Amino acid sequence: MPKITRITPTVAVLKAKKRVAAYARVSMETDRLNHSLSAQISYYSALIQKNPEWVYAGVFTDNGISGTGIKKREGFKRMIEAADNGEIDIILTKSIQRFARNTVDLLETVRHLKNLGVEVRFEKENINSMNGDGELLLSILGSFAQEESVSISNNVKWGTRKRFEKGIPNGHFRIYGYRWEGERLVVIPDEAAVVKRIFQNFLDGKSRLETEREFAAEGITTRAGCRWVDSNIKVVLTNIHYTGCLLLQKYHAENALTHRQIKNCGELPQYLVENSHEAIIDKETFDYVQSEIARRKEMGPRANKSLNLTCFSGKLKCPFCGISYAHSKRTDRGYTEYWACGSRKKKGGRCPVGGSINHENLKKACAAVLGLDEFDEGAFSDKVDFINVPERYVLEFHLKDGSIVTKECPNTGHRDCWTAEYRAKTSEKRRKKPNCKGSSVMTGKIKCAGCGCNFRRATQPSSTSESGKAYYWRCAERNECGTVGLREDLLKPFIAQVLGIATFDDAEFDRQIDHIDVLSATEIVFHFKDGSAVSSTWELPKRAGRRWTDAQREKFKKSIKGSYTPEVRQRMSEHMKQLRKERGRSWRKEK
Repeated sequence: MPKITRITPTVAVLKAKKRVAAYARVSMETDRLNHSLSAQISYYSALIQKNPEWVYAGVFTDNGISGTGIKKREGFKRMIEAADNGEIDIILTKSIQRFARNTVDLLETVRHLKNLGVEVRFEKENINSMNGDGELLLSILGSFAQEESVSISNNVKWGTRKRFEKGIPNGHFRIYGYRWEGERLVVIPDEAAVVKRIFQNFLDGKSRLETEREFAAEGITTRAGCRWVDSNIKVVLTNIHYTGCLLLQKYHAENALTHRQIKNCGELPQYLVENSHEAIIDKETFDYVQSEIARRKEMGPRANKSLNLTCFSGKLKCPFCGISYAHSKRTDRGYTEYWACGSRKKKGGRCPVGGSINHENLKKACAAVLGLDEFDEGAFSDKVDFINVPERYVLEFHLKDGSIVTKECPNTGHRDCWTAEYRAKTSEKRRKKPNCKGSSVMTGKIKCAGCGCNFRRATQPSSTSESGKAYYWRCAERNECGTVGLREDLLKPFIAQVLGIATFDDAEFDRQIDHIDVLSATEIVFHFKDGSAVSSTWELPKRAGRRWTDAQREKFKKSIKGSYTPEVRQRMSEHMKQLRKERGRSWRKEK
């Protein structure tokens, strides 16, 4: 019998190619370093593309950026993002110093890439991040790289300070009113005139805010074409360079890693170079302005006469935010004045007290605390040190004799603004513009037959409505005449039935209905524009509740069990025994 052997076909398994990228960086933009960066790009591009087992994934670069941080290294961040997206398997780099000079950033980035399965190879140190001892070597050598960066930074600082000692500034800084010609500052006449005007305005008693508004009205801008604002006007008023002197080392770097510039408040020596360039402002005027700035700062907001100040300014304080309350006016609802915590004007500011204080009610509260019939500014200034607002609508008066008085101060500004004139104006506006905010086609057409007032549209939370709120129509004097509210989503189908249409339509309602009289809780009379009237009965709808969920029912049971303590059970037992004793056998029937 012939022997038969089965030959199984074999399929060659192709090894998946690795996606390889490279990272290159230089710290400064010079011709020599730019050439070095170009050489690194060319080298890695050729190295990756000639390897048959690799797929070229790009070379990421950063030019002229320090390696002590990641925030400004856009090329580095793009590389990490590509790795997060699964586009890179291996990263090549020349050395640890090129990858990062911050030990924390180095280790965190390498660990993150390792968790993604991305391998980092450092050619100079011959380190592979996937090896067992790779992280240990990176920690040691990364610390050396960081300390090398700190050492270079200290050497640069030493050289800079030596130049300061000789009166040589650290580069050509920008200053309004001057330009650099070689190594010397030269006055720009047009800009110098603006600088002199800023100083003169301040000497004339004008605030920086007044100068800002004055320049805006005249179209005077900064060198970059921007508007003059309070901050850069302050910089001009406090810059000693306008006296012809140079003050060197006004700022210094926090450390070699963050590079954050902070103001030199005596931590390091400063160097004053006198008569280094032509002065725009004489030294005596400059010194007087600095003393005046200090005096106004001591006075606080009262030194700024352009602000809308009252006797309460600076005295009404929020104990939580540590900020004074600010005075504001409102004219869209008539004229009202109120006070609110100054944290509202700050970005992201949110006061835990909240609310506002009506100005007139504040005066009444002060008069009551001081025992006066009418508020008196002089008496307030003499007797009250400051006022805290510990909670909404509560004032805590700290008197100068050391006593503390607490007084309630409700905010009635919204109610007070609804004067007869403002109400009439608003009503007329809503009649002319049915679609304006807070009105509808029924605004001004639903009237109370008892008191003659119009029904107003109001909003309140509703558990049965999909939006979580419902509209109601209520008489403006409902507390006096006792009428009930008409829920809009139930009233509209009723109106559509009277009009003989399938669904409520704004245009049809406006075309036919002149007005609606509400006689009682159930009787409504429709007056048509053709002179006819139809009386209908409004049936009060039953309140439709929602079934409790299992979670709500369980929560309620736990709440009942938690409140039904042994003491409560004993008290209820004794109470029932007493009822049985007093009422006898009929105790269940009595109410």
